[in-house]
Amino acid sequence: MPSHLKLSTAPDADRSTLPATVATRLREMITEGELAAGARLNERALCERLGVSRTPLREAFRLLAAEGLVAIEPNRGAQVVALSDEDVRQSFEVMSGLEALSGELACRHITEDEIAEIRALTFEMLACHARKDLPAYYRLNRQIHDLINLAARNRILTQTYQTLNTRIQNLRFRSNFDRAKWDQACRDHAEMVEALAARDAVRLTAILRTHLTHKGESVLEALHEQQSERARAS
Repeated sequence: MPSHLKLSTAPDADRSTLPATVATRLREMITEGELAAGARLNERALCERLGVSRTPLREAFRLLAAEGLVAIEPNRGAQVVALSDEDVRQSFEVMSGLEALSGELACRHITEDEIAEIRALTFEMLACHARKDLPAYYRLNRQIHDLINLAARNRILTQTYQTLNTRIQNLRFRSNFDRAKWDQACRDHAEMVEALAARDAVRLTAILRTHLTHKGESVLEALHEQQSERARAS
């Protein structure tokens, strides 16, 4: 949803879904960097921007706090969580293992229709890369990774994967800011489809583990550059 569009507040709207809808939009804003790590969430500005009252906004904050994306402090409001370097390193270490296991199990259980869907999404994602549309690219990218995870047919793995992935979505998005690294990520995805279609678990797990390791390295490199820039500016 484009940031300039307000959420529906029609009288007949299902109010029970409004906090979840607001949370979805805020999650996108965090992922795409509109709300930066460590930023305080201005309730008045967000209410005006999203066209909602403070009640569903605060309920959305609580939903995001449960996901580890937002921290709520008494008398100080909410802010976007900022992970430490060690948090980032450990998160990507674990995620690389979860992605690799997803790939291994998917090779056993995935159907031809699921492979065809992932292949089609990959072509669409590569088209977004060609026109430098990073937000659209990332949404398709996440959908592809989610489908591989679901094809593993392991409920506990999916629950664990989704919990951690939600916390680092914004970091995975930012790992493609460097064009050379983004190009490499696309090559990785083309190889993923080939390995999945061949049901080559050894090859796919190696690609996924390396893919996530490189993302983690890119994120830490970008964070260190930002820290250096802030230090030079101060």
